[in-house]
Amino acid sequence: MTSIYTLKTTANREDQVMDFITSHIKKRNLEVYAVIRPHGLRGYIFLEAASKADAEESFQGVPYAKQLLPNPVKYEEIEHMIEQVKVQVNIQKNDIVEIISGPFKREKAKVNRIDQTKDEIIVELLESAVPIPITVKLDSVKVIRRESEEEEQKENE
Repeated sequence: MTSIYTLKTTANREDQVMDFITSHIKKRNLEVYAVIRPHGLRGYIFLEAASKADAEESFQGVPYAKQLLPNPVKYEEIEHMIEQVKVQVNIQKNDIVEIISGPFKREKAKVNRIDQTKDEIIVELLESAVPIPITVKLDSVKVIRRESEEEEQKENE
């Protein structure tokens, strides 16, 4: 039987803590089945684990991870905070995208690489004098031109 434990973290460092914990779980072969960052709740992460010992070991030595709260929570208590999202990505290498959020908002860029596991893409800004690779989240870009469409347009001209 698994339980869900609440880990207190430094506010706004939840993503970093999750990355560290995920790598600890893989390295140490721990029985932690899910690491959940609830939307809208800062300073907390939920760990679904086989035992409290596995949950505690998963964040040992992790910066910004503070402590495990003493009692596990029931799924029903946190269900409203969890949103299951299955994102279907329709971005390909060499697509021209527009960045729609972040410091490079409204910039156009060319996709160099897609990292599905982290939901990130590496792009190069088109208007930049020197090509600099930038990593952005998949949901912060929109495709405005596809390379295959460009090739078709050239053939038709």
